[in-house]
Amino acid sequence: MTDHTALNIGSHDLPVSDALIEFMSTGWADTGDRAGAPLPVTVWAAKRRAALAARFPGERLVIPSGTLKVRSNDSDYRFRPHSAFVYLTGVQQPDHVLVIDTSGAATLFLRPRSPRSAPGEAGQEFYRDRRYGEFWVGRRPDLAEAETLYQVECAPLSELPAALSGGAPSRVLRGVDPSVDVQVRPHLRRDADAEFASFLSEMRLIKDEWEIAELQSAVDSTVRGFEDVVRALPAALRHPRGERYVEGVFGLRARLEGNANGYEPIVASGAHACVLHWIRNDGPLAPDELLLLDAGVESDHLYTADITRTLPVSGRFGTIQRQVYELVYEAQTAAIGVLRPGARFRDFHQAAMRVIAEGLYEWGVLKVRPDEAMSPGSGVYRRYTLCSSGHMLGMDVHDCAKARAEVYLDGVLEEGQVLTVEPGLYLQPDDLTLPPEFRGIGVRIEDDLVITADGARLMSSGLPRHPGEIERWMSGLLTG
Repeated sequence: MTDHTALNIGSHDLPVSDALIEFMSTGWADTGDRAGAPLPVTVWAAKRRAALAARFPGERLVIPSGTLKVRSNDSDYRFRPHSAFVYLTGVQQPDHVLVIDTSGAATLFLRPRSPRSAPGEAGQEFYRDRRYGEFWVGRRPDLAEAETLYQVECAPLSELPAALSGGAPSRVLRGVDPSVDVQVRPHLRRDADAEFASFLSEMRLIKDEWEIAELQSAVDSTVRGFEDVVRALPAALRHPRGERYVEGVFGLRARLEGNANGYEPIVASGAHACVLHWIRNDGPLAPDELLLLDAGVESDHLYTADITRTLPVSGRFGTIQRQVYELVYEAQTAAIGVLRPGARFRDFHQAAMRVIAEGLYEWGVLKVRPDEAMSPGSGVYRRYTLCSSGHMLGMDVHDCAKARAEVYLDGVLEEGQVLTVEPGLYLQPDDLTLPPEFRGIGVRIEDDLVITADGARLMSSGLPRHPGEIERWMSGLLTG
């Protein structure tokens, strides 16, 4: 028998005889040239690669897609490539590597199709390799098909070491593919790769026309997902894991209209809404409580929406619930009002927090005046709101995270940026500084906006924000 231990095979795979190996190497039809039309993003991706090469002239730039990650034992997670790689190529396959050489020419190194008749292990991968074999995970394009699809020169992954050899100054997006990291020679400047990673984030701060359309599509699907959830509330109320029922309903919309959820949905009923990133989603719903749903559909090209609504499960807000909700609504409205090119990124958060601090003071919850509470040396109002009021949005739900503070957090807004505005109040159930009737109420309202030439456009306007509008919207969905 021949030794085939280098293949990705599992401990429970059946033995393969030489006779079967021989039989599997013959009798296959030619299925080449199945590429079809180029991906719709290729024109935009080429412009982005050119901009990246222009920023680092005379240097070799290396951007991996990433590797498969084990979920448990021999089962992998569904692959999700690094966002910078997708931004520059549109490709969503593991183990690919984009190399832009010192002249600015780009080559995509990829794992080509498994040959059906090659000698040795190479000819067995297509039916024996659980990770990469076509019988197991589906067909990959060959090199010619890949060049048609991606509109970039392609080469087999086996040629990558030669492409990375030599003394050309190189930068690599590190921490994405360990095998690539070790192949790229260390830099003389210790911070060269950090600068590279920052720029890859910063060049995505302003979305192009294609990206804004993708984000709008994701937002529109998300609106329909929220409508599905409202219609499903009566059934979710009857289930002991009502939060998970809601998650499943939204997830169906996300999977049918997009790639998946853009992040783990937060489905938080009652006091769970006071947990900022509640993703256990294993609690029941109660008709007299609020439901905080933070979810977003990720498009097939991996751009995600990010929307939150806090809904009365019964369809109508209680008196205290409405009071809390209206304060958050007023804070969000104030924040949206300051969005425009030239405004500082932090301005909308400060506008929202001013409204929150003033409201808490009027309620008697905040014991110091708003100006004092909001001073740098205090910030005590944050006990009840804690987190920032928004972030950039794109292929990552918290997009452009590696950008330098001076161009993002401390920078100014520019036309084409897409961001969330999401103030909230999280009145913990065990907080003795609160009147008992406020405890355990969590409210967040989150919308997605694109900065325009003269302000901002509410991309998620398909969902109501005002409490009265929410009640009428829910009534129509539950009775229609």
